[in-house]
Amino acid sequence: MARKNILLLIVTSIICLLPICLSVAMYEDLPEKVIMQWNFVGNPNWYAHKAVIAFGMPLFFMIINIFLFIFISGDPKRENTSKVMRILTQWFTPLLSLFIVPLMLFMNMGVKLPIIMIVFVFVGLLFIFIGNYMPKNRQNYTIGIRLPWTLNNAENWNKTHRLAGILGILGGISFIVLAFLPFNNVIGIIVILTIIILMTVVPTLYSYYLYKKEGKV
Repeated sequence: MARKNILLLIVTSIICLLPICLSVAMYEDLPEKVIMQWNFVGNPNWYAHKAVIAFGMPLFFMIINIFLFIFISGDPKRENTSKVMRILTQWFTPLLSLFIVPLMLFMNMGVKLPIIMIVFVFVGLLFIFIGNYMPKNRQNYTIGIRLPWTLNNAENWNKTHRLAGILGILGGISFIVLAFLPFNNVIGIIVILTIIILMTVVPTLYSYYLYKKEGKV
């Protein structure tokens, strides 16, 4: 691994751990049992000891960051990925740690925040961003729809990722719209699963269709 990459890994890993500073400052005032998850109507449905949020989550994000960094660095075709997507992949986990951990700390301190709306808007914007840059990725082994027929055929890869990009943008817009609509827990799960399935299954089936079509030519 190049010296520049090692330095970047160290910096991003430190950023993953930065929320611990806030955790230490707030730790004594946190309830012993904190909320770890809310359902789609904003009610808590999972609790854990406060140390899990305060220290466990930043450490978890750091481990994920290291794993992703090693995984991406080992891709022999990593230069084929969009530069923006590479930067997003490198910085997404530390930025997520800076966003998620303080949000959960403040929520458990009693600060009233529209958690469901915040999460939906965040996910929607992320999908729109990824959808916009997905078609710019050339064949690689880490970022994209990595199927045997996409990896073996550049045209299949490009067409599949153009469709995936469009569906990603539409899915992101749908998430943002859902953030401002009232719905119950069951309907919320069904709607979200439907959007995610359409975003993943449709490009996969389209890619297979192109593969079979090519075989008949």
